Amino acid sequence: MRTRHLIACGLAALSLAAAGCSEEEAEESASTPETAEPEGAAAEPAPSEPAQAKSKPKVTVPEGPAPAKLEIEDIEEGTGPAAEAGSQISVNYVGVNYSNGEEFDSSFNTGAPFDFQLGAGMVIPGWDQGLEGMKVGGRRQLVIPPELAYGPQGSPPAIGPDETLVFVIDLLGVQ
Repeated sequence: MRTRHLIACGLAALSLAAAGCSEEEAEESASTPETAEPEGAAAEPAPSEPAQAKSKPKVTVPEGPAPAKLEIEDIEEGTGPAAEAGSQISVNYVGVNYSNGEEFDSSFNTGAPFDFQLGAGMVIPGWDQGLEGMKVGGRRQLVIPPELAYGPQGSPPAIGPDETLVFVIDLLGVQ
């Protein structure tokens, strides 16, 4: 029953399309594939070639008191496309607590990169801000103050309240 309904809808749509143009236009559009994009349509960016995965880094917590603002350091600058807000990106990462240097998470341990849309609030704000502009193939260290991480609630049990976080992140791909 559902199949018949779909076929009927498809035939109705074809009839309406054919009725809106002359016989000559209908034959021309049937034999010529449409190649022009609609006006105002932006071309989808081509996905970047994935970067070669690197070995798991050792994260070193900077000396001294935790910074009050986001700190971004390119350990290795990439040569591929840059990550922009709205891009779908793929990363490998290691995260440690600033206060004690203990690792709380790592995609290297799972064997699978982490994919997400940059700037969409899918990750902590320190990542959304700190990864923008990074190029594929690069390795970046972010030192993220609590207000751009998990704040006063933390993320128990591994991340305490008002914890500053240190991440080393490899950008593997941008789409």
